[in-house]
Amino acid sequence: MSLHGKDLLGGPPPTLLPDEAGPRELLERGADPADVAAAHPTSSLAWAELAEAAYAGNAFVESYAYARTGYHRGLDSLRRSGWKGYGPVPWSHAPNRGFLRALYALGRAAGAIGEVGEADRIRQFLHDSDPEAVEALSGT
Repeated sequence: MSLHGKDLLGGPPPTLLPDEAGPRELLERGADPADVAAAHPTSSLAWAELAEAAYAGNAFVESYAYARTGYHRGLDSLRRSGWKGYGPVPWSHAPNRGFLRALYALGRAAGAIGEVGEADRIRQFLHDSDPEAVEALSGT
């Protein structure tokens, strides 16, 4: 990728999601993610936070369900932003992080409930979206 975000090999440009200011600000102020998700059901960030909390409490099925919802809400937003089903979704663009966190949470929860094939596909999707996201989310 060049400094201007265009792939010199002819790939699609990075997809940059719009900011979800309302949900983000509520969550930053400590609002309950369930309340935020109910008020802003299209927010991947709120669903990702619910998935992460459920996973931390060993509620893997619930984590999977929350993460899947955040993932699908994120796919809808990506498509509205011009994404064609592939191409970079950069972690460095803060509004993309809700989707990327939901994607990571989905893969992690899928693995925890024995959906190994799905976990592998999600891991690859996250890597294809942005290897920096893998590093940031998994600590590797």
